[in-house]
Amino acid sequence: MRPPADKVTPISGFPELLPAERLAELHFLDTIREVFELHGFAPLETRAVEPVERLLGKGGDAEKEIYGVSRLAGDDSGRDAALGLHFDLTVPFARYVLEHAGRLQFPFRRYQIQKVWRGERPQEGRFREFTQADIDVVDVGELAPHLEAEMPLVIAEAFRRLPVGEFRIQVNNRQVPEGFYLGIGLTDVAGTLRIVDKLDKIGPEKVAALLVEAGATPEQARLALALADIRSSDLSFVDEVRALGVSHPTLDAGLEALAAVITVGMQRAPGTLVADLRIARGLDYYTGTVYETQLVGSEDWGSVCSGGRYDSLASDGRTTYPGVGISIGLTRLVHLLVTKRGLTASRSTPAAVLVAVVDEESRTRSDAVAAALRSRGVPCEVAPTAAKFGKQIRYADRRGIPYVWFPGAGESGQDQVKDIRSGEQADADATTWDCPAADLRPTLLTSQG
Repeated sequence: MRPPADKVTPISGFPELLPAERLAELHFLDTIREVFELHGFAPLETRAVEPVERLLGKGGDAEKEIYGVSRLAGDDSGRDAALGLHFDLTVPFARYVLEHAGRLQFPFRRYQIQKVWRGERPQEGRFREFTQADIDVVDVGELAPHLEAEMPLVIAEAFRRLPVGEFRIQVNNRQVPEGFYLGIGLTDVAGTLRIVDKLDKIGPEKVAALLVEAGATPEQARLALALADIRSSDLSFVDEVRALGVSHPTLDAGLEALAAVITVGMQRAPGTLVADLRIARGLDYYTGTVYETQLVGSEDWGSVCSGGRYDSLASDGRTTYPGVGISIGLTRLVHLLVTKRGLTASRSTPAAVLVAVVDEESRTRSDAVAAALRSRGVPCEVAPTAAKFGKQIRYADRRGIPYVWFPGAGESGQDQVKDIRSGEQADADATTWDCPAADLRPTLLTSQG
């Protein structure tokens, strides 16, 4: 009697890519890592779990986001603290800095590309398990302001190397809305920010109503919305804010800091950085510059890269470690590109060559060819069976492998290699043959070209 088949069902929020899509994602990972290292960021990986108390204390209202970790029966380790999977990379990084401060050189520049877990309702572009790619710079006591301009420029360099199309990095400084709100008499800065942050979801009229409901006058609500409506890729935003007739020392400091970031952006990445005074970022620990990144034409996707400055995220009570960082939502970005723009790789395998097998008795010769090619950096695989050559060619074609190698196929018994796209076939030696650079690795493809 045949055993019953296991029913396999997907678990929502835990994405799994097909091989060609995963190869595309790996290209993103490799490119981003290369750019991070070019800018001197050191690699780091932290443990997957943190005490739940630390996760709750550093991430704001995060209780609903935390996946708790249960011990197996009989495991007596760690009974003194409940553990949870980290929901971002900033909280474990802050802990890492405190734990290893005596062995780190400051300012400490790190990048971290790692899985995180977030217990929220899965929806398009939002997952329960996903990969983030973060960079941060942390210093002791004070942080050089020029680092706030460096973060988005590193991201801009990485994105320019990737098939993401046109993008904009929106920049604000938390001191701008804070000083502005205080200048017009709104003392609940955090509450006002939370309401204004809903602009894209509910529109200005409903936001104005919520502000009035929270205690603002209609004129204060009008001014708060006027501030949120200001954006520019040059320094004109400063005059637009001044034209609203509001003054406060915190506002002055914020405008000066934001102008410095935009000035560097104008010099090194013209048109890429945009001062957008609506951007606030939701986490409580941002205190200075904040960033959000959108792909032009796909603004409905929301931000695919965000971050900001934090002045006291890491502190041991004696020493404070201010920092600034920015994070690419890698899984979110790749998933949206795969589903919306057809991102994939040109083949579903890294192999550029399929080495044919004449018959099973001569498989060792095919294996030797493959070994010679691999020793010279050419990815290849040996045909799974000694089928007719036509079937072996079709096998390569289905997987997107551009070349098939035929041991001993030449008139004098020499090997030959065939480009199955053009049909060209020529004598070749595995110790000297050069695979064209364009075919050596899978290339990225999108439906937008």
